[in-house]
Amino acid sequence: MFALVSFIIVIGVCVVSHEFGHFLSAKLLGVQVLEFAFGMGPAIFKKRGKETLWSIRIFPIGGFVRLAGMGEALDDETEDPQRSFNAQSAWRRWFILAAGSITNVVLAVIIATFFLWGHGVLDMEHARIGELMPGYPAESLGLRPGDVISSVNDKKVTTWLEMASTLRTYADKPLTIVVERPDVGQLVFEDVTLKLDPTTGTYILGIRPAQIRYEGFSAFKYSLKYLWEMTKNIFSSLVMWIFGGQKIYVTGPVGIAEMAGEAARSGLWTFLFFLGIINLNLGLFNLIPFPALDGGRLLFVTVEMIFRRKVPEYIEQKVHFIGMVVLLALIALITWQDIARIFSR
Repeated sequence: MFALVSFIIVIGVCVVSHEFGHFLSAKLLGVQVLEFAFGMGPAIFKKRGKETLWSIRIFPIGGFVRLAGMGEALDDETEDPQRSFNAQSAWRRWFILAAGSITNVVLAVIIATFFLWGHGVLDMEHARIGELMPGYPAESLGLRPGDVISSVNDKKVTTWLEMASTLRTYADKPLTIVVERPDVGQLVFEDVTLKLDPTTGTYILGIRPAQIRYEGFSAFKYSLKYLWEMTKNIFSSLVMWIFGGQKIYVTGPVGIAEMAGEAARSGLWTFLFFLGIINLNLGLFNLIPFPALDGGRLLFVTVEMIFRRKVPEYIEQKVHFIGMVVLLALIALITWQDIARIFSR
C-alpha cells in the first residue's frame, strides 16, 4: 500500500505537469481545450469549467488533454473550427506537442535545484573526506573530515573516483598516502594497510566523500550540469542498446511503484530526488520519435515544416495506431517481467 501511494504521488506529479504543459501552451496560443484528464478508463469525477471538462479517471496511470480537432467532441460540447488544433500553423502545433516534455524537464530542473540547495550531493569532484568509518584504517591513522587526499603511492589524484580507483589498484600492498589538511598543510602516512569490508568483499580505507550544498544561482547552474550528464547517459545507453547490444534495465509501472516506495521509505530528500529523475526520464522518453508518443507526432510536424506539405491525416493516424499497439504490448511485457521478478525473490 505504501508503494502504491508513493507511485500515485509520483505519477500524479509527472502526468499532471506534463499535461499542464500541453494545456497551458494550447491556452496561450488560443486553442480550444475540451478536457483535462488525470488517469485512464472511466471517469470517477467530472467538473465542467467555463470551456474545459476536468476529470479524474479510475486508473491513475497516464492522462491526457483533449483539444478541439483531436478527437470526437462530447454531446454537450461545441468545437470552434478556428480554434481547433489542426487549424493551427505547424510551428504552433509543434510547440503544443513539445510543451509537455519541456514542462517535465523544467520541473526536473526546479526539483534538482531545490535538492542541491537544501540537501546537497556527495562531492565526487574532489578527494575530500567527509566521514570516517569506525574500525577502519582511516580512523586509526588519525585522518579527519575535511582532509583532502592528494596522492596514493606517488600517483596524484584529484577526484574521489581517481582516489578510490588508485586505492583499489594498490589494495594488496602497503600504501603511502599524502593528505592536505586545512590550516596544517601536507601530511604523509606511510605503510598504510587497507582492511577487508565483509559487506562488499573489497579492501577499503574507511572513508566516505563529503556532502556539498550549493547556494543561490550555483544550485541552479549545477542542477543543469547534473541533469545534462544524466541526459547524455540515458541517450548513450539507448544508442548502445540499439546498435551495440548493451543490456539496459527497463521497468514499467510495477517497477516504478516499487522504486517509489523504496525512495519514500528512505526519506523525503530521496523521494524528491527520485521524483526529479522520473520527470526527466518521462520528458525525454516522450520526445523519442516513436509513433503514438509526442516525439512521433513532432516528427510528422517537423516533416511538414521541412517539405511544406502535410502528411495525409489517415496515414498519420494509422502509424500512430500501430505505434500505440506496439507500445501497449511493450508495457504489458515489461510489467509482466517486473511482476515475475518480484515473485521470484
